[in-house]
Amino acid sequence: MFKGSDTYHLRTHRASSIILTPSELVEIRAAQRTFEGAYIRTAIGQFSFALIVLKIFTAEFYSIGALFAVYGAGILGISLMRRQQGNKQFFSEMGEDGLHRKKFRTSGNVVSVLTGLSVSAYVCLLVLTLRLES
Repeated sequence: MFKGSDTYHLRTHRASSIILTPSELVEIRAAQRTFEGAYIRTAIGQFSFALIVLKIFTAEFYSIGALFAVYGAGILGISLMRRQQGNKQFFSEMGEDGLHRKKFRTSGNVVSVLTGLSVSAYVCLLVLTLRLES
C-alpha cells in the first residue's frame, strides 16, 4: 500500500492488510476528491495555459509558456507529496514502546511548499513580463 505499512495500524490491523468499512471508504474518497483532485485540476490548468501560450503567441512569449509548464509540473509533484502524506492520516502509528498512537498532522508543510512555489513562479512571471517591455 505505501512505505512503512507495517508501522501504521487501523483497528489493530496493519495498513497493508486492512479491509475498510463502507463509511471509511467514503471518507477516504471524499479526501481524495477534495485534495488530490484539486491539485491535479490545477496542474492540468497550468499545463493547458502553457500550451495556449506556446501555440498562440510569438517566440518572445515562449519563456512564459515554459514557466507555466514548470509551475504545473511543480504542482503535480506537490500533489504526489500530499497523497503520500494523506495515505497515513487514517492510521495510528505504533511507537517504539509498542503502544498505538493516533497522530494528527495538518497539511501545513504541503501548503508551505506550494506557497513557495507559487511566489517563485509569480516573481519569475513578473521578471519575464518586464523583460518583454524592454
